[in-house]
Amino acid sequence: MKSSQLSICIVIALVAGVFVGWIAPDFAVQMHPLATIFLRMVKMIIAPLLFSTLIVGLAGHGDAKSLGRIGVKTIIYFEVVTTFALFLGLGVANFMNPGAGVKLPTASMAQLNEITQMSSVATHHASSFGDFFVGIVPTSIVQAMSDGNLLQIVCFSIFFALAICAIGKKAKPVMDVLQSVASIMFKFTEYIMMFAPIGIFGAISYTIGSSGISILKNYAKIIFSLYSALFIFVFLVLFVACKIVQISFKDLIKAVEEPAFLAFTTASSEAALPKAMTIMEDFGVPKSVVGFVMPTGYTFNLDGSTLYLAMAVIFSTQFVGINLSIEQQLVIMFALMLTSKGIAGVPRVSLIVLAGTLTSFNIPIIGVALLLGIDQILDMGRTTVNLIGNCVATVVIARWENSFDYTKMHKFISRTRKSGFCCSLNQEDSNVSFENDFDTSKG
Repeated sequence: MKSSQLSICIVIALVAGVFVGWIAPDFAVQMHPLATIFLRMVKMIIAPLLFSTLIVGLAGHGDAKSLGRIGVKTIIYFEVVTTFALFLGLGVANFMNPGAGVKLPTASMAQLNEITQMSSVATHHASSFGDFFVGIVPTSIVQAMSDGNLLQIVCFSIFFALAICAIGKKAKPVMDVLQSVASIMFKFTEYIMMFAPIGIFGAISYTIGSSGISILKNYAKIIFSLYSALFIFVFLVLFVACKIVQISFKDLIKAVEEPAFLAFTTASSEAALPKAMTIMEDFGVPKSVVGFVMPTGYTFNLDGSTLYLAMAVIFSTQFVGINLSIEQQLVIMFALMLTSKGIAGVPRVSLIVLAGTLTSFNIPIIGVALLLGIDQILDMGRTTVNLIGNCVATVVIARWENSFDYTKMHKFISRTRKSGFCCSLNQEDSNVSFENDFDTSKG
């Protein structure tokens, strides 16, 4: 019931934000601190929540070999799915030509200069495989938590969990403390989510107030192209992935609709991550899988952002009249796959990576200035797909590991159905089990 009420409040806040931004733009722009405060509240719980849940999940797994197997499977899945996103973005961009005939409006040169300067930092950050792998290892876990570097927190937590497994019973007091911390942080998350409607109102009203409601019409071609590609990806790739592992995609989407809607309205993956991790565990995915796959996914499995970058490159080149060959497009896409890793916590990350990559290939970045004006709207879609993609990944890995808990899934859907938040589970799908689908003795 609380989830249903929160969803209603979020919808009301979204509509109110659009209305206020349209009617009173000067007042709406001043509402931006509400969004900033909410996002800061969310960020303060990410590190302790991730640290405690990841260690409890991994150490509770009790088998280092199994943990390594999960890691390999996770990376393989991520690379396959992001490659699909990459080529789909290229295909849609070449078909719809979003940059053809678009004129550059008056843009803030200060903002464009900021993006240009930050892009050089982003490009240098991931200029080689060596730099990327060095960046995974933290010099200080405190600094990693302060910077919000999820990948470094994951690295430290994995070694910490392995040490706990090696010590055995002597580490039980530490495990008890971490389990208590994890429980406390989940309750903490519930309190933070109560402020979501206020933050969403601030974010939406600021976007409409600063850019004007006409922005939705002026940039309709770009917005339509991206959202069409994201829609195709969700139902062509993620739906098929769920179908392969015999999990109802409809039930999964309804389970994560609250964090997905939160990601959409705030354009922040961090805002939705704690709630999404809680839901996926309740949905039947083991803690060890959720704790490893979800954080890792925000570095390696940014499906929506990868797709957007592919389209943005084509848009930027079409905008300045440059026609790239297929070979040139593939080379730039490969560069994007490298430069986009490991900087998920940087503000305006997609624009930064885009500008840095275009600069490295001597392509004018004037198109970035155009995208800058509607980045909030574009970010809402790609962030939502990032979240859904990582939720699907947890289910796929859990099924691949033969550890998905159907009993918990049935209870979760039954509970949410009573609150009016989800519809009933298809009984035919609910009786599926991994053991019935595959003969594991035959490999």
